[in-house]
Amino acid sequence: MITTRGRYALRVMIDLAEQSAGPDAGKCIPLKDIAERQGVSKKYLEILMRDLVEQGLVKGASGKGGGYRLCRKLEEYPIGEILDLMEGSLSPVSCLTGEQNDCPQKRSCRTLPMWEEYDKMVHDFFYSKKLSDLIQAGESAEEAAP
Repeated sequence: MITTRGRYALRVMIDLAEQSAGPDAGKCIPLKDIAERQGVSKKYLEILMRDLVEQGLVKGASGKGGGYRLCRKLEEYPIGEILDLMEGSLSPVSCLTGEQNDCPQKRSCRTLPMWEEYDKMVHDFFYSKKLSDLIQAGESAEEAAP
């Protein structure tokens, strides 16, 4: 299950993308503005933003004119990368999360191939989607709304 941490990180990234396309292109967006638009506490977003900055997904600046901005093109942000950063492994079973969870039943497990296939589908799905896709989907939905 994707937690609020992953969902909010995606919302923040979309917010930054939308703001960077407008009159504030290239400027840092204050966290308080993002928090207001997204209806998320500034304190919670500070934690998320620290991680996003540390992993090189966004740039942060403090002081007057400070805030956050994207540091790549929208199509260079796979959704899977953002979710992996925020959620850790999205694997459906612990035996696929890494060597430290090496299951003693791995050689004889009849369900492992199914879990591996499912894990690959989830990975491929989220890594095939880019931040630009979410922006375009949102714009299409807005245009279609009465």
